[in-house]
Amino acid sequence: MNIALIGFGYWGPNIAKNLNRTKKANLYAICDMDENNLKRAQSLYGDSVKYVTDYHELIDKVDAFAIALRQNVSYPIAIELLKQKKHLFMEKPLATSTEQVDVLGKLSEEYGVTLHVDHIMVFHPIIRYIKNMIETGELGDLLYFDVSRMNLGPHIKNDINAMWDLAVHDIAVLDYLCDGMEAKRVSAAGLAHYGKSEELTYLNVEYEGLIASIRSSWISPIKERRMVIAGTKKMVIFDDMQLDEKLTICDKGIEVSDDFNEYGKYEARVRMGNLMMPHIESEDILLNSIEHFIDCINTGKESICSYKQARRVISILEHADADMKG
Repeated sequence: MNIALIGFGYWGPNIAKNLNRTKKANLYAICDMDENNLKRAQSLYGDSVKYVTDYHELIDKVDAFAIALRQNVSYPIAIELLKQKKHLFMEKPLATSTEQVDVLGKLSEEYGVTLHVDHIMVFHPIIRYIKNMIETGELGDLLYFDVSRMNLGPHIKNDINAMWDLAVHDIAVLDYLCDGMEAKRVSAAGLAHYGKSEELTYLNVEYEGLIASIRSSWISPIKERRMVIAGTKKMVIFDDMQLDEKLTICDKGIEVSDDFNEYGKYEARVRMGNLMMPHIESEDILLNSIEHFIDCINTGKESICSYKQARRVISILEHADADMKG
């Protein structure tokens, strides 16, 4: 299977590296309008890859495209390529509105091609581990998610805010862990000090029986990527900044007692148990995402990060934007 990459700017080089690395497909070409970017790519891949400034030269030569461009640029290209029956690997967020997602989704179904969104954290082995804990009942009923994704920079974007850039990862993970549960209520607050887009956002998403709080920032003095997930039986902490054991399982929680009528007794008691830090082998999550995309093409199965998931994610972001704007 031949795949071409469009965009060798910020994230494109990472996609190219993994497309070149996988044994499931062939990195056929890299396309970028900037000749300097193409020279940089050629210094890495030599004559094993074709280099073009116009992706139209590649349409008849490849089975699929990976697009790593800004959403306002990638959207019309994606429409054109879907109509050419090309499978698409798209960077997040898939589009800038649910209406655009619906257009892309309808085209992918009409022309029978795979449309995969690179919600990369869904493919983390620790998220997969937590998913298994939920499905087996080890965590119990889910109560809340508390998420922080913050850093100083490395850039402040003008086309999207910190929530669309950062929280999109966490919303996609929540959607995956909760099997696509629809949000009941969304609220958000943000600060736009250095430009038109909010550099700091606080997002609350209410689901049936649980709530998620997500902090996203480009202006934090510390780098933090931490997720706390609380269940009625156990709680977990996923700290992606740790070098080794990134997951801590806390056998802690609240137990309800029926002897609270006695003096000094309470209906709800804190239960303190052991901590466990399981060793989970690290994996290249971008490679996982790319190979899932390829597997979906070969099997005809729908991606776990399909346009349907992207629509739920972007719907939350749209409602949050509306709430911030008042």
